[in-house]
Amino acid sequence: MSAPPDRPRRGVSLYSFQEEYFLRTMSVEDCVAACASMGALGIEIIPEQSIPGYPVLTDEFVARWHGWMATYGTTPVATNAFLDTKLHADRWLTLDEQVASLRRDIDIAARLGAGIVKATINFSPEVMAAAAPYAEDRGVRLLLEVHAPFHFSHPWILEHLEVMHRFGPHVLGLMPDMGVHVRRFPRVVSERALRDGARPDLVDYIVRTYDDHGDTHALMDIVNYRGGGPVEFGLARQATHYIWTEPKDMLEHLPFIGHVQAKFYEMTDEGYEYSIPYDEIVPVLADGGFTGYLSSEYEGNRHIQDAFPVDSVEQVRRQQEMLARLLGETP
Repeated sequence: MSAPPDRPRRGVSLYSFQEEYFLRTMSVEDCVAACASMGALGIEIIPEQSIPGYPVLTDEFVARWHGWMATYGTTPVATNAFLDTKLHADRWLTLDEQVASLRRDIDIAARLGAGIVKATINFSPEVMAAAAPYAEDRGVRLLLEVHAPFHFSHPWILEHLEVMHRFGPHVLGLMPDMGVHVRRFPRVVSERALRDGARPDLVDYIVRTYDDHGDTHALMDIVNYRGGGPVEFGLARQATHYIWTEPKDMLEHLPFIGHVQAKFYEMTDEGYEYSIPYDEIVPVLADGGFTGYLSSEYEGNRHIQDAFPVDSVEQVRRQQEMLARLLGETP
């Protein structure tokens, strides 16, 4: 059973399977097949990661890609674009060079049949504005990823919103990453710090400060004054990169939200995400009229790979089961 057409739909970013893809235990086709087996039919791909020879896109890969989509009944939804502003050691990319890079990624999305290109947070409003007419001609929407610690009221996002309102949501928009709704400090991150030798008292202090919505920006000073070392400093810094914002904050911007990165760090045995309250997030999107894709993005692998086998497929499967339940597809 799939979500009705007036409800959010389920998809997966192939980024979720980076561990297995890197180790060559899964191919790109294996990743697509795994998504289909979960009923997550919207596919998001990171060309830089998953397309051999990127930025060259061969006719052979394009043919295989569309063949996979037909074989598994999946739909290409989004690609990801990165702006390598420091490509040259002695200078920043010029505006024209940045726009050319983005136009190349728009062309890749169009050839793969994906109607969305995710722009990472370092894309400037000027780059988005300059590339917007080309994206519109190619039938592609450019969506800026709203990634923690950025949020909808951040000055950088507000600058982008001005440009988005000028061009319209059919061309430019937002792709919120659900890492902006981290209510509890990710357990896999704090436990990794302990395995790396962090002092339990400082780990506990950092976690409690975050969970209590305390002043995370003071943590590095406190860790310093209490004699912490590099691991504790790293954890304290990490605490400033997670944020909690109310899911209802998305409602004001829903006309511009074309895709959602369903970030998660740990799906528990009980079938919920340890840090991010999807039982609050999904109803906001569904009741607000969002009909795009909730795209699983698993980021727990890097925090457990030192001590445990990584099973990204099982983690994504658990999240997809949770999303299906919250969307009313299953009891």
